[in-house]
Amino acid sequence: MDRSWRNCLRARSIKIVLAIAITLISIACSNLFPPDPQITNESVSKPRELTIWWEQGYNLEEDRALQTVVNNWQKQTGYKAKLSFFTNDELIPKAERAVEANQLPDLMMSSKGNQILYPRLAWQDRLEDVADLIKPIQADYSQKTLQAITYSNNQQGKRSYYGVPIHQTTIFIFYWQQLLASIGLQSSDIPQNWDDFWQFWQQAQVKLKQQNLDIYSLGFPLAGDKRADDTHYLFEQILEANNINLLNDRGELEIDRPKIRQGIIKCLNWYAQLYQQGYIPPNAVNWSNTDNNLNLLNRLVLMTPNPTLSIPATVRQDADTYYNQLGIAELPHKPSGESMRYLLSIRQAVIFKNSLHKSLAKKFIRYFIQPQVTIDYLKATNGRGQPVRKSVWSDPFWQNSQDPYIATVTKILTQRQTRLSYEVKYPAYSQVLAENVWGQALTQVTAEQVKPEQAAKKAIARIKDIFAEWN
Repeated sequence: MDRSWRNCLRARSIKIVLAIAITLISIACSNLFPPDPQITNESVSKPRELTIWWEQGYNLEEDRALQTVVNNWQKQTGYKAKLSFFTNDELIPKAERAVEANQLPDLMMSSKGNQILYPRLAWQDRLEDVADLIKPIQADYSQKTLQAITYSNNQQGKRSYYGVPIHQTTIFIFYWQQLLASIGLQSSDIPQNWDDFWQFWQQAQVKLKQQNLDIYSLGFPLAGDKRADDTHYLFEQILEANNINLLNDRGELEIDRPKIRQGIIKCLNWYAQLYQQGYIPPNAVNWSNTDNNLNLLNRLVLMTPNPTLSIPATVRQDADTYYNQLGIAELPHKPSGESMRYLLSIRQAVIFKNSLHKSLAKKFIRYFIQPQVTIDYLKATNGRGQPVRKSVWSDPFWQNSQDPYIATVTKILTQRQTRLSYEVKYPAYSQVLAENVWGQALTQVTAEQVKPEQAAKKAIARIKDIFAEWN
């Protein structure tokens, strides 16, 4: 064998030995540092860019606040994110289509998802269990917040955390101090008992009309459209005020009980009378979720209930309007004389079970819910939504007694009685809200002049059918 041939064999042997060594080292390293299988699968299937669908804010500052969070996360981690905003009306239908087509974002936040979508998706095993995100910090949340993000998964036969709380809210009353002052009234004149409270606004309308001001006293949304969730939110608060409990603790419908049925009729009739007597704008039966805001801001109504601080946030840059012309009030005591119990809404983000980048979505959420990141975000939104973590509530921003809106909201959410809506424990009720059964009944008794008894009968029948379909 000549020398050149021996050298060739020697070189080939060295390459084989090196290849074996590299293979053994790779195996050893993979055993020491096993890859995250979820991340590995995500990386193979698609470049790792987080897709976020978020509800568009009522004000531009809200969108900018979230974009800042996303930008900071990208800079700190090196990951990429595609953030898309959709209106309140667009996002839920878009998400439903995405679920059916399995063309999903990784992360989604909708202000009404917790009421009409998330309970159903969790029930169908279409949301990612996020207990690993919540449990390490659950002591920093109230029990109601934890209950609000706990949904039933019918496919797996369990209840777990399927939502990540972002902020919370309830119903507040906004009104024009300046218009009250023009007829010799002031905020301290607003009564606290039920009947006198509502009569106060009705009497104010009469006085304003005497000054040739064509202003309605009550900005109540009445639309039966499925997208008009402000309508059913307020009606459920009116049911609560009258101690009308639609379900018992076992999740059984109580609406066939004579007392409950009559209570529903009474509430529908109360609305109908206010509408027929001319205290609610006739076009309120067609209002979207923003129209009560616009009617108040344009001084077409004297007061309106609203479930966020979006109205004062709109005028925050005008100090005179913010502090001296606009005002905020609590709901009155119940007709029974008891203190009001407020309906609490915990706004949440969710991760879809079939999302491509679930682990990346969790990384972003872990960053987002850090107390200081959340504080900066909520402040940047002009305080439209309120904190859900105790460590965030303690920030001086929410202890500012000089800001009438922040002070009132903080008092309501930390000191007043609250309760969650029925869909948290009983997901079938989310379908009742999704169909806006109560909004349809309100449209019937107002614009269509259907008798409250007939509207109540129709609403009750539909609710019973929905619960039967879920059982």
